Amino acid sequence: MAAIRRAAILKLASAAYEMKLDVMNGTVTQAADGRWQIGNHDLTAFLEKHQGEELVLVLGSLEDDRPVETRTCRTCGRDYTDLECPHCRANRIRLRGHA
Repeated sequence: MAAIRRAAILKLASAAYEMKLDVMNGTVTQAADGRWQIGNHDLTAFLEKHQGEELVLVLGSLEDDRPVETRTCRTCGRDYTDLECPHCRANRIRLRGHA
């Protein structure tokens, strides 16, 4: 199940990237000067740049091994583990031309 959770986190990050949002990935470290980094991204500089703004910060550990919750679609009744029902999403794209 850890692979499913990891894939869901990466899919969420991909969707954020497609929306041209700031996406950082890598190991969290603290430099000798006290500045926090994610990979080679300076988290402290990012937060300073957005000081005073209302933000949503989503953190997902790729090492998280909790089981993924299976949900039942309220539209078609199928079970899924993704962010949304893949069957209904495919039908929306097919019928409307977009998700």
